[in-house]
Amino acid sequence: MSTISSLGVGSGLDAETIIAKLMSIEHRQVDLLQTKQTEMKSQLSTVGTLKSLLSTMQDKAQALTSTSLWGQTTVSSSDATVATGTTATGTATGSYQVTVQALAASQTVTSTALASSSTELNEGSLTIQLGSWSGSSFTAKTGSAPVSITIGAGDTSLSAIRDKINAAGAGVTATIVNDLNGARLSLRSTDSGAVNGFKITAAETTDDGDDATGLSMLGYDPSVGTPPMSLNQAGSNARALINGIQVESASNTLSNVSDGLSLTLNKVSATPVQLTVATDTSAIKTAVNDFITAFNALASNLQTNLKYDSGTKKAGALQGDRMAVNLQWGLRGVINQPSSASSVFSTLSSIGITMQQDGKLKLASSDFDDALSNQTELKKMLTANTGVAGTTGFMTRFDDLAAALLDTEGSVTMREDGLQKAIDRNQKQQDAMEDRLTLTEKRLRAQYETLDTKMATLSTLASYVTRQFSS
Repeated sequence: MSTISSLGVGSGLDAETIIAKLMSIEHRQVDLLQTKQTEMKSQLSTVGTLKSLLSTMQDKAQALTSTSLWGQTTVSSSDATVATGTTATGTATGSYQVTVQALAASQTVTSTALASSSTELNEGSLTIQLGSWSGSSFTAKTGSAPVSITIGAGDTSLSAIRDKINAAGAGVTATIVNDLNGARLSLRSTDSGAVNGFKITAAETTDDGDDATGLSMLGYDPSVGTPPMSLNQAGSNARALINGIQVESASNTLSNVSDGLSLTLNKVSATPVQLTVATDTSAIKTAVNDFITAFNALASNLQTNLKYDSGTKKAGALQGDRMAVNLQWGLRGVINQPSSASSVFSTLSSIGITMQQDGKLKLASSDFDDALSNQTELKKMLTANTGVAGTTGFMTRFDDLAAALLDTEGSVTMREDGLQKAIDRNQKQQDAMEDRLTLTEKRLRAQYETLDTKMATLSTLASYVTRQFSS
């Protein structure tokens, strides 16, 4: 018997179309699951966005409860080209009269000129010691040990010696200065200040007896005689008068000279400059505006996803969702409940923050500026953390609300987890149904193949009988 090569040939039926339509009917349950899964994925994405916006709002609320935000100060200078300042948290306000008498300098010494940077000296060692000079008397810097640099074969050119010094970390920096007279090695203290001066002891492996030639020409130690290297600049401290008080510093930055105030000296000036430390309210106002922006983004998202558009007949992705509704009411509850944390301010509206009809917050800048004039009470009203209802600051309440919702047992996190589990279950159902549909289609095809075979057999038999009658 011949094999049926195409389904339906034996029976004369359009078996492929029949099977396709039957399977389409069978597949409707899978289609419904897929539609449901698409909806749940959309909800999951929406909840994820909501969670992110809530977390951002919490971050901005926490920023306002940070102790480092409150009590910040700023420094203004009557002449920033002479001196400027920076402050730390808690720096007292006040004014300072500063006269810059001298800037800090680094010791610099220079060798005599050689033909070029490739000129060879000889082998030996250079020992560099940091310290301070008083005339020709040298005092080693406390905690600083001498650094010995070996100048071996292949290291004797002026440029190689420069590189060896720079690699040694001895507290000096070496450069080569070229001009019409040749190449000179210049050494400069890495750090400024009298205490960061230095001396150099040169020792030649084979001494030629002349300190002005070979490696000896790079020595600098006035305490033992006239050195081969010349002093261009002695190491010195910065000096200034601050409110008539003489101060010194190894660098041009005077750290913590008064209550967290640090000064940077830029140039010498016989005329005093005025530095004024004042309360910095701009950081607080910026933090409040950042919070309002984050709150409004969250409120707008909730409004969009909870509303029903009568024009398009479409509901928001979270319309009727208990978690989203409770979150919206929770946010409004924080705003509407007064706080007795401050004896001056009790509501957000009392400092210029009001809720609009669309659920978003708006800041009245002038009202908030007035509130900033009383930072102590404003801080209490926003940040107090008493743990007692009605006496807690507003930003602390927002932080606590978000923390509860975002906790592993919080409604937002649980809603997100629930949707993900539902999606996973849905996918397993789809997979199981697809497996069953594969078997169903296989069974249908087998049945139609059997029908084809039987119909082909009957057709052949009918033809045979017809021929027999005809004969």
